[in-house]
Amino acid sequence: MHESPGRESELTDPWVALTADTDPGERLGEMRHAHEVFTTAGRLERPVRSVVGESWRRSARARVSPDGAALVELGPDELGPYREGHPLARAMPVIRELMGAYATDGEHLLAVCDAHGRLLWVEGHATTRRRAGRMNFVEGARWSESVAGTNAPGTAIAVDRPVQVFAAEHFLRPVQQWTCAAAPLHDPHTGRVLGAVDITGGNRLAHPHSLAFVQAVARAAESQLALLAPEPAGDSIQLSALGRDEALLVAGGRKIRLSRRHSEILVALARHPEGLGGDELLVELYEDETVTPVTLRAELSRLRRLLGPELLLSRPYRFAAPVDADFDGVARRLASGALAAALSAYTGPLLPGSQAPSVVRLRRRLDDQLRASLIARGDPGLLADWAYSPWGEDDLPVWQALAAAAPPGQRPALLARARTLDAEQR
Repeated sequence: MHESPGRESELTDPWVALTADTDPGERLGEMRHAHEVFTTAGRLERPVRSVVGESWRRSARARVSPDGAALVELGPDELGPYREGHPLARAMPVIRELMGAYATDGEHLLAVCDAHGRLLWVEGHATTRRRAGRMNFVEGARWSESVAGTNAPGTAIAVDRPVQVFAAEHFLRPVQQWTCAAAPLHDPHTGRVLGAVDITGGNRLAHPHSLAFVQAVARAAESQLALLAPEPAGDSIQLSALGRDEALLVAGGRKIRLSRRHSEILVALARHPEGLGGDELLVELYEDETVTPVTLRAELSRLRRLLGPELLLSRPYRFAAPVDADFDGVARRLASGALAAALSAYTGPLLPGSQAPSVVRLRRRLDDQLRASLIARGDPGLLADWAYSPWGEDDLPVWQALAAAAPPGQRPALLARARTLDAEQR
């Protein structure tokens, strides 16, 4: 892909749509032509920025229709309780203080979405809100790339970077009258993406200052979250093992990345707070009897040197304090019926490369429970979150359930995907 002549030096930052010297009218015509070529011929033409071109490709792979619309997934009854319990609710006073007057006075909107692109708060100028409502830019609507194509909040979450999207850079044609800039919001302690903050309006936002503004707001919001939820005390232990082959342990102010075998050991011990003896750990970790107790003791000795004897006790082997494990958190949310919260906390299969028997059992159990709950609920948004994830892209029952639950206009593409998977898996 090549930039237009004369644009290469002008658009030096790929995350900014226009520099202060760019002519928005000229850029708009170029982008409309490039969008038309891509959506009709599948070919990227200059001057499409790389961040936009890659997002258009993801949107096309997700079978997003350029003439489609975002879907409202959370009705009033579900939206209120969900956002009140969301971590970003604690940051909203700061976000409103920094953005509220700017949005209202400039006839813009401020919006905050969750990690799945669902808009939880949309506030600002009343007339602009009514106009935005006609394209479903409303609270409860899902603006992830897999549903709404290229857009600032959805793309910022997808690439985990601040992004500005100008006019016809949007994948959906009904959205191409708008310009927006968004920055992802992270948990200040774990780094996990919680959602994004967005400013949406007309061409007056087509300036690099808009992107710098939302970046500053995101930093302030994350600082507020850090103040309201201080880092865990020194005697607490956090274990993150979902979606990663090497678990991360946070304890006593230290962050420790573990080897695969040490990750398996700590997952087993987290599941047994009462402790496990050496023979019991052998059964938990190894499929056959070729590994001797001596080998396991050597691994445990190395692990105790890494963590410290004050953290990992022996006889039996156990943690010295309660462990907050991410996989246990998902299981607790599922057990309480909080399916959306469970899916939001699920960042991937447990130690996906591990073949340790106890890890394999726990991984299957958690995945099966989540999938069964999703299929039983039949919520198209939640099903899509799983289906379009790396671990759900080949999950035939979920794709079939999504095709059955989706609006009629989306069903043909979803049924085609399900038929392809069915043929491949026969």
